[in-house]
Amino acid sequence: MPVSLSAFDLAYDELRARWPESTEERDVATPYGRTRVHVYGPADGSPLVLLPGGSATGLVWFANAPALGGRYRVHAVDLLGDAGRTERRGTPLKNADDLTAWLDALLDGLGLDRTHLCGHSYGAWMAVGYALHAPQRVDRLALVDPTQVFAGFRPGYLLRALPTLIRPSRARTRAFLAWETADTHPDETWQRLYALATTVPGRKLIAGTRPRAAGLRMPVLVLLAGRGRAHDAAKVADRARRTLPRGEVALLPEATHHSLPLTEPKELNDRLMDFLG
Repeated sequence: MPVSLSAFDLAYDELRARWPESTEERDVATPYGRTRVHVYGPADGSPLVLLPGGSATGLVWFANAPALGGRYRVHAVDLLGDAGRTERRGTPLKNADDLTAWLDALLDGLGLDRTHLCGHSYGAWMAVGYALHAPQRVDRLALVDPTQVFAGFRPGYLLRALPTLIRPSRARTRAFLAWETADTHPDETWQRLYALATTVPGRKLIAGTRPRAAGLRMPVLVLLAGRGRAHDAAKVADRARRTLPRGEVALLPEATHHSLPLTEPKELNDRLMDFLG
């Protein structure tokens, strides 16, 4: 049975407390509903929009925000259609075009004509689609273990994930996380929030075709989990290098797909800041 939203809200607030004290909460009006954005960093810093993986919420970047927010104005987003505090009201969410239209409206509401954009997993797929849609608004694009961009999922990963999709429960999701993140020990509060997120009623994650990443003309960084089980990192790296006109590919050797971006974040933060400049 799905858990009550109050349990999710308690876990959400507990993880929110891990963000720096000066973090601002913004609810940005869009035609699809109000979008929750966690904002941290100097008001005059270059903007950096962070899109999380599915079920992770924008709070997943709590271990990255202190470093990134020392240089950039960080905007970590709760995704439309996913668990979190972004509402789904007004214009119906139907397809990938709605996601790009939502991101257009979100950037308008944040006052960002142009920004760095970084996404993890499903958020990376979404970021690529947006960068192809509105390249004039994306300065540099960073993709953290992107899924469904350069290669599909491993069959074994899908088989393990299937029970959490068909009959989601905290126990099934925690078992799946334990398998994929073995020996990396992701933050316990975040794991609890992730497991609760998969049981929140009404979630609607939009699936779409693989984007034509060869059309990306801005600088692109691809960071891959060396021990990830979602896909073959070597295959993804090879395809990314052959596909991206201005691509840079690096391996995070000890990371798994779901332990990113929060576990041992220093290498990810350093590589990301070196890339963004």
